[in-house]
Amino acid sequence: MRILPLDDETADLALTGGKGASLARMARAGLPVPGGFHVTTEAYRDFVARDGLNEQIMEAVSGMSPERASRRVAELFAGRELPPGLVAEIRAAHAALGDDVPVAVRSSATAEDLPEMSFAGQQDSYLNIRGDALPDAVRRCWASLWTARAIAYRVSNGVPHDDVALAVVVQELVDADASGILFTADPMTGARDQVVINASWGLGEAVVGGQVTPDAVVATMPRGEVVEERIGDKTVMTVRAPGGTREEPVPEGLRRRPVLDRAQIARLAEIAARIEELYGTAMDVEWARRAETFLVLQARPITRLGRQVEEWNDSLAGDCLWTSANLGEAIPDVMTPCTWSLVQIFIGEAMSSSRLPGFKVVGNIGGRFYMNLSVAFSVARAMGMSRRLGAIEQVFGRLPAGLEVPLLPVSRLRIIRSVLPLAVTVRRRVAAGTRRMPGFLATARRRCEALRERASTAATTGELVALWESELLPFFVEACRVMEAAGRQGGTALVMTRQRLYRLAGKRDAEAMLTGSGDDGELASLGTIVGLERLAAGEIDRETFARLYGHRGTHEFEVSLPRPGEDPDWIDAQLAALSADGGRTALLFERRREARDAAWKRFAERHPRKAARTRERLARWNTIVRDRETSRSEVIRAFWALRAFVLRAGELTGHGEDLFFLSIQEILAVLRGDGSPLAKVGVRRATYERYAALPAYPTVIVGGFDPVRWAADPDRRRDLFDARGRVTPVSETVTGFPGSPGVVEGVARVIAGPEDGHRLAPGEILVTTLTNIGWTPMFPRAAAVVTDMGAPLSHASIVARELGIPAVVGTGNATARLRDGDRIRVDGERGTVEVLAP
Repeated sequence: MRILPLDDETADLALTGGKGASLARMARAGLPVPGGFHVTTEAYRDFVARDGLNEQIMEAVSGMSPERASRRVAELFAGRELPPGLVAEIRAAHAALGDDVPVAVRSSATAEDLPEMSFAGQQDSYLNIRGDALPDAVRRCWASLWTARAIAYRVSNGVPHDDVALAVVVQELVDADASGILFTADPMTGARDQVVINASWGLGEAVVGGQVTPDAVVATMPRGEVVEERIGDKTVMTVRAPGGTREEPVPEGLRRRPVLDRAQIARLAEIAARIEELYGTAMDVEWARRAETFLVLQARPITRLGRQVEEWNDSLAGDCLWTSANLGEAIPDVMTPCTWSLVQIFIGEAMSSSRLPGFKVVGNIGGRFYMNLSVAFSVARAMGMSRRLGAIEQVFGRLPAGLEVPLLPVSRLRIIRSVLPLAVTVRRRVAAGTRRMPGFLATARRRCEALRERASTAATTGELVALWESELLPFFVEACRVMEAAGRQGGTALVMTRQRLYRLAGKRDAEAMLTGSGDDGELASLGTIVGLERLAAGEIDRETFARLYGHRGTHEFEVSLPRPGEDPDWIDAQLAALSADGGRTALLFERRREARDAAWKRFAERHPRKAARTRERLARWNTIVRDRETSRSEVIRAFWALRAFVLRAGELTGHGEDLFFLSIQEILAVLRGDGSPLAKVGVRRATYERYAALPAYPTVIVGGFDPVRWAADPDRRRDLFDARGRVTPVSETVTGFPGSPGVVEGVARVIAGPEDGHRLAPGEILVTTLTNIGWTPMFPRAAAVVTDMGAPLSHASIVARELGIPAVVGTGNATARLRDGDRIRVDGERGTVEVLAP
């Protein structure tokens, strides 16, 4: 049975996949489902059985990375046509729907829409398909069973590749005037007596794909009485277009107009109740409205509803100002409990001067790393150092205009009594760290590599514990203390030197003169670029690249994730991008050297008596910058050894990667034979997944913050959350810190993460929330860089200056105000970004 009617009694999971079986079930129950038919898994299996195609697919997915395997399988499918007999059956079934009816062609895998897991979005769909395009759409759906994402998802969920097959659902395309999704239980709270409805204009792809902020309605079920309603600013809608769909702006009169009236909400709530009753569990439903008729396009169980979770939220402890800038760039993810416990050790040793008894200087808010700036502001005020608060901006970026920083509820006398003894202790620590720094940095890489190797090959749990206590933890602490010394040497020299040079040479020449920190010794922020250049030139081999540079990456603090040095495919992708670069990296370095030499020449002509002294001062600047970067790099290398330790602990205890959901102290307890911490793994994993599913939180948070409620708010701000209810206006313009001088006009490419870096074409302007060293290989392709987060001493600023690329950082709103494909002008000297007329 290669073709079945949509409501056929035999349409089950094995024959029509999860989506098809669900639609058939609803159609048989009399729910309003668009007409259509199934191309069954028998048709798929017959297709891949021809000419050894299935064997070639299994060979690819078992011997290649998901990305390579996906490309290989796509080539295999593209080179084959559907059998003529099947094509005839598909066309006959399509003709039975009407005269060349436009259809939606949707993949339906045998391992999707299950109660235990949801494979939503893993395979492809094609809309507005007609006539001769239908067989090809079926073939492309089949090929999408083998996308990199689908392959990786099956691996992570333990689904064998040779167990899956793909059916295809072909349904009449609903020419919807409105559409959306609904949940028959609140996916955030688990409440089972409410329906949560998202609605927007046009077809549903803009809602499902997240391109639009829809209306959000919470109503009782089944009566449909509205409990809460938020009207979204619906800027874009998906509409039919020849051969598919397209996005177009929502007419101004509809943007803030509710999509659903009360009667329509009640009808949807009644449909939702019928669907939940049919399945006996909470459901995630896609719906569409054509005129006044509602149709159900898909329904799947809500996975992992109402699991027990923990609260990871230090913002609830008091009225403080938290920021994710600076170190938040290096730790951009939701942290596993293991990583958070190690980060706390790191902060305790590398930022000991920031301690204030009774108050948290760093916090975990919804799994993400934040610094408590209320501590710094309170100490500065108490010590009469308010004028130096400007230095905080250089590190953590500007606070939103008009924002009042809450101070700690503690007396000035208590702060002074706490800080003065600490200052003496810190001074001694920094002095000791400075003395150890040259020797440590000279041997750190070799010592760390040896520790990583020994951790990976420890024969027993006792041997692993002994290694931690006697060598690995002491080395980690030493690396952190050296980093603290490197960061504090020179006092405020990094800030004051720049300001002094601005006055003498002007911003453009000053920034050129401040570059070159890597000329006498490699600057760690540029290490990945330099290493890739050396690898491409044949100066080093892959093993050497992985050893020297493979510890730095986008998620370098998160020990549960592999390093670039562990991923040959990452290296391949970067080499391919570098090859397409056409030597631009070397050209940028050369241009920057020329600009620096010219700036020094002008300075010497203008200030002949100050040139020598200024060179000495900037040499000191370069030493400080280089030491800061190198020491931080060695701390990150230590995190690679810590990852090896946890992986080996998982192997020796038989608990594998579950250990990443325990703290390092709990892992040590498990290694010593105490299995009680393992009972926490399930709740911790659920908590991690709950927070990881949310968008990144605001850069600045004041007071108690609920990540789940914030994420559900269609009017949420990404720059600021203030629990005090004070309204700080959102800037209509895009301005920030002058990160690197220069003026460039070009196409804005808004990139969410480095994994999407292939979208950035040479000469385009990179616009993103933040960057860290994992983004560095992308910089040579960019004409300029614009970030939401950042400051003059942030990653984007440092790398852009060294490459001579204009940059504006710390705008707070660039990704919200700039659209992908906008033509913009970036002025890195004034810190402005202007959208140009088309």
